[in-house]
Amino acid sequence: MTSTAIYPHIEKTSPDEPAHLQRLPRVRVAQIVMDYLAYGWSVEEMCRQHPDLRLAEAHVAMAYYFDNQEEIDAEICTEWEQAEQAKAQSPRSPFVVRMQAVV
Repeated sequence: MTSTAIYPHIEKTSPDEPAHLQRLPRVRVAQIVMDYLAYGWSVEEMCRQHPDLRLAEAHVAMAYYFDNQEEIDAEICTEWEQAEQAKAQSPRSPFVVRMQAVV
């Protein structure tokens, strides 16, 4: 017998779409997880830092992450690679150019 976990507060409409909060659809599970990974924040600290985030939502997002770690880690890696590509393709700021000329 196979059981399927139910995650209240989390919505994932299709396998290709990222998991996100039902109440705040622009907030993805991966974004909450990044606070945990980058800063080591507890669920309580995440809610202090993001007042719109409810404690139950943060707990369920972390549970979803630990049950689907490969999926969320892949989403984070893809986003990181896209950001690095955009950064490499964008022109350097005039300040950086000027400072490199000075040094």
